[in-house]
Amino acid sequence: MDVSGLIVDDCQNGIFRVHRSTMISQEIMVLERERVFDKCWLYLGHESELEQPGEYRQRSVAGVPLIFIRSADGVIRALHNTCPHRGAIVCRQPEGVAEVFQCFYHAWSFNNQGDLLSVPDEAGYSEAFDRAERSLCPVPRLESYRGFYFVAFDPGIESLFDYLAGAREYLDIVADQSLAGRMKIVAGTQSYSIRANWKLLAENSIDGYHPVTLHQSYMAYLAGVGGLTREGLKPGRGLSLGKGHAVIEYQAPWGRPVARWAPTLGDEAKTEIEELRHKLVERYGEEKGLRIADWNRNLLIYPNLIINDIMAVTVRTFAPVQPDFMEVNAWELAPEEESGPRLSRRLHNFLEFLGPGGLATPDDVEALDSCQIGFRSGGVQWSDISRGMKREALTSDELQMRAFWRQWNAQMNGLPIDDWSDRRVGEAAKAE
Repeated sequence: MDVSGLIVDDCQNGIFRVHRSTMISQEIMVLERERVFDKCWLYLGHESELEQPGEYRQRSVAGVPLIFIRSADGVIRALHNTCPHRGAIVCRQPEGVAEVFQCFYHAWSFNNQGDLLSVPDEAGYSEAFDRAERSLCPVPRLESYRGFYFVAFDPGIESLFDYLAGAREYLDIVADQSLAGRMKIVAGTQSYSIRANWKLLAENSIDGYHPVTLHQSYMAYLAGVGGLTREGLKPGRGLSLGKGHAVIEYQAPWGRPVARWAPTLGDEAKTEIEELRHKLVERYGEEKGLRIADWNRNLLIYPNLIINDIMAVTVRTFAPVQPDFMEVNAWELAPEEESGPRLSRRLHNFLEFLGPGGLATPDDVEALDSCQIGFRSGGVQWSDISRGMKREALTSDELQMRAFWRQWNAQMNGLPIDDWSDRRVGEAAKAE
């Protein structure tokens, strides 16, 4: 299938458009699996989820079933969740602790490092039968940064450190919120689906243009508790971080359980939060300490990881099932030392705003569903993502989405790319 010409990237005239076939085509989705998901680092989980030997999480990464596990030797591994005998999954529970995984189909057994331990009636196999060759298969690449573990299905991919590019700075800001030096995933998972193309959620998650209009119920709530003032919503900025990663960073009136008080958190939290703010400044200096305390971030790590560091730190992944259907999973990240009322406030914010039953996520889901329905209407062939091309990007501009689409376009068409900004990409792509 020819996928050239699906992006109009005219930096000179400030026009960026995406052909809507990218959102509805089955053929394009098949190519995305091969050229995007099989060629990128993909988020698997956080080290805090695997505290003890044998602890595991069953995960699906871009539709690939995996076992995320800390083995008996203390090493964290990612194993393909399929029996080398006839293919059944060997890990059937979403999480737990296990010394051995036994396939329920024919009772082949494997230790938590993936080694084949036993086969019923092994004498029935010839001398050529090789236990090592029939052990659970590890993913080609597994690496971590600041406790975040990623897998890659391409053994020749660049290191995770290099792949993350400018996103490393923002992962550092998230990780450094813990005064104990370690973050943790709070128990519990949000799992839901959206009847829309996965790329729409990538766009939506770093889109600062829609909140005031789409999330009117939340804005009304903020106004009702005195949390929305004329100075409350400030412009902020949007940045391309390289490799398709992008971020919006801004100040807003809603509170941050880590270190920024607002009326939404209640007066009883004010003193404690001010103390935390002071400690962050004391540890990191005023510039970084206040950036952690007072600023919010929506971070996209290409292609499908979002870290919303706003009123709570939400780690969210999404993956295509069909061109018009995606599955979403989200977790709450918190400082390891956080407990009691402070952790309760964080979880309240996590559920109140970003949960599938919160004040924001249902709005977003309805909007993405509506877009997907609208694509079927025809008539209009191109979506416009041109906002802010002729100025330094604000959070309400669309540089962030253009960075995502430029990486997508380069991967889908096998093009080299070294600039994801609005400066020269359109002209460079033509020259190459």
